[in-house]
Amino acid sequence: MLVAVLSNMRLNGRISVCGMISQYNLEQEEGVRNLFLLVTKRLRMQGFIVGDYYHMYPKYMEMVVPLIKQAKICYIEDVVEGIENAPAALVGLFSGKNVRKQVVVVGS
Repeated sequence: MLVAVLSNMRLNGRISVCGMISQYNLEQEEGVRNLFLLVTKRLRMQGFIVGDYYHMYPKYMEMVVPLIKQAKICYIEDVVEGIENAPAALVGLFSGKNVRKQVVVVGS
């Protein structure tokens, strides 16, 4: 995906990088072919870990919960029903099939 992102970035753009769960268990990591665009487009790419910002979580919740209640922000979940489907849902996380919050409903 980064190959496509780099091609479509504007000059002096910024890319934040987090997660990459689809790469965790690969025997050979996937590579990027057009990294020279970082130079020619003068891009900045920086990784972050959510724990770096955990101290800001209470303020975030204070700000976002009212917006969710007002339907100004909505979130999407990938939901699977039944504990028997949990293994496939987990595999989907590691293979990049999941693009939202993954939820497994095990009771009603």
